[in-house]
Amino acid sequence: MRRVVITGLGAVTPIGNNVAQYWHSLINGISGASLITKFDTSKFKTKFACEVKNFDPQNIFEKNEIRKYDLFTQYALAVTDEAIKNANLNFATLNKDRIGVIWGSGDGGVTTFEEQFGEFKMGDGTPRFNPFFIPKRIINIASGVISIKYGLRGINYTTASACSASNTAIIDAFNYIRWNKADMIITGGSEASITQTSIGGFNASKALSTLNDNFSKASKPFDSTRDGFVLGEGAGAIILECYEHAIKRNAVILAEIVGGGLAADAYHLTGTHPEGEGAILGMTLALEEAGINSSEIDYINAHATSTPTGDLSELKAMEKVFGIKPNANISATKSMTGHLLGAAGAIEAIACIKAIQENMIPPTINTQQVEPNFADKFNFTLGKSQQRNVTYAMSNTFGFGGHIASSIFKKFDE
Repeated sequence: MRRVVITGLGAVTPIGNNVAQYWHSLINGISGASLITKFDTSKFKTKFACEVKNFDPQNIFEKNEIRKYDLFTQYALAVTDEAIKNANLNFATLNKDRIGVIWGSGDGGVTTFEEQFGEFKMGDGTPRFNPFFIPKRIINIASGVISIKYGLRGINYTTASACSASNTAIIDAFNYIRWNKADMIITGGSEASITQTSIGGFNASKALSTLNDNFSKASKPFDSTRDGFVLGEGAGAIILECYEHAIKRNAVILAEIVGGGLAADAYHLTGTHPEGEGAILGMTLALEEAGINSSEIDYINAHATSTPTGDLSELKAMEKVFGIKPNANISATKSMTGHLLGAAGAIEAIACIKAIQENMIPPTINTQQVEPNFADKFNFTLGKSQQRNVTYAMSNTFGFGGHIASSIFKKFDE
């Protein structure tokens, strides 16, 4: 099996439109929650979300390109451009047959679908659709557009495993490179789901917080008073390549990926297993693949969406895997970014990689009263970031349908 390293990062998030801004906001505990500006929320139970701010596609794309791409694809292209520059890539000097794209998304072009179908329903029944309607809305288009833009002819597809989609994509990319099926893969995920149907649908399932009067503090993972998650949007991109390929082109290696665990709860349509059985399996498989003990993990970026049942099942799973008072610091960065659904794993993997680089644990904000049965069992990083040496970091993501993905990143050394 070949070693797989990370050489480039890109991010567009509710708390920063590049990696530097995103990381600065994370370690300073800045909330991305705000009142929704994308549509009229007067009749909705939830009136806030974590929107991306000040993202102007006209600064990035030509007008004819904007017409072709849904917002989730625009986010994907923006973060990929940053990651490629960060990795100092010159594709003209590389074998593009051996470079692929594996992307993740849960909703794909839901914005486009909602807009186009809404216009159709308001009309006289005449089907006047944008000629780019289908390619704008299909979930795989972001990976396709990235490969087209850069001429990358290697492995190319999109994973669709709900909220674990981009973490699944990262693990798949890791595996294909280890198996010598590719030398480099651009991976990550993007989502633009702050729409009427998404907010309305999640409200109907009672998954979203409704703290409209105190929205900046609504996402409070592990807090005994939590009432649901806060929807977010954005994207993250990571350049993975085999160690030899990176060394040959004199790349700056940011970190290494050493383990990935994919599993299923096999329990419920939308709810996690009450005892965290799928999460236990995913984390255990990741540790086994990394060849380390649970005591060697320094930081866990928990899935922790701030839902009553989901957070509790993850706590139970972590107790089974890590025991009581483990070495690891635990934090939930969704308290700041909101829940980016299929893109969550991508930006949270970046948080893990930056934690390793900077030896800094980003905090969980807003949480005041940790679940009483677990408050003294774990080292929760609450309120403020914490400096500590980080050699290994784990990222957990769990999705509707019982999808489980846990990945492990490591500080790089020769």
